[in-house]
Amino acid sequence: MSTVENVSTAKPKVDGAIYSAPLGTALPTDATTALNPAFKGLGYISEDGLTNENTPDTDTIKAWGGDTVVIVQNSKEDTFTYTLIEATNVDVLKEVYGKDNVSGTLATGITIKANATPLEEHALVIDMILKNGLLKRIVIPNGQVSELGEISYTDGDAIGYETTLTAMPDKDGNSHYEYIQKLGKGA
Repeated sequence: MSTVENVSTAKPKVDGAIYSAPLGTALPTDATTALNPAFKGLGYISEDGLTNENTPDTDTIKAWGGDTVVIVQNSKEDTFTYTLIEATNVDVLKEVYGKDNVSGTLATGITIKANATPLEEHALVIDMILKNGLLKRIVIPNGQVSELGEISYTDGDAIGYETTLTAMPDKDGNSHYEYIQKLGKGA
């Protein structure tokens, strides 16, 4: 049965939406459990929010005469795209340039090394609030930044790091998990 109560929008949680931790960090298995302290918040993301592309690449095989007889799945990439806009957040810079390529603090001075070293695989958690007091959590056990957009330095826009993250299968063959749970009493 169709019902408008099942239609929702998504907003980030007040304390942040995207968290990053080293590969192998203990992962949550629901929408409400506190995150392991190894997860570091990546701050604000742009108003464009988060996009998940989780579409299989397929080939259609047709019989003589034009009837479709089988669809073959070649691959299935699971990517997440978002723009990180806290350009002076050390954890954001480590996400974009690699943990070994960023050192220092704002107080002591931050040094960034841009190079061709592949970015690390790591775990991510994305928390959001849906309509009617629902929490949604996406857990990516093994993700890697696979693409970065152009970085613009202008006086009219926030400096942003458009990030595409590819989620790779875990030991069970799952590239990400989603958990939805009601907030508050009786959850």
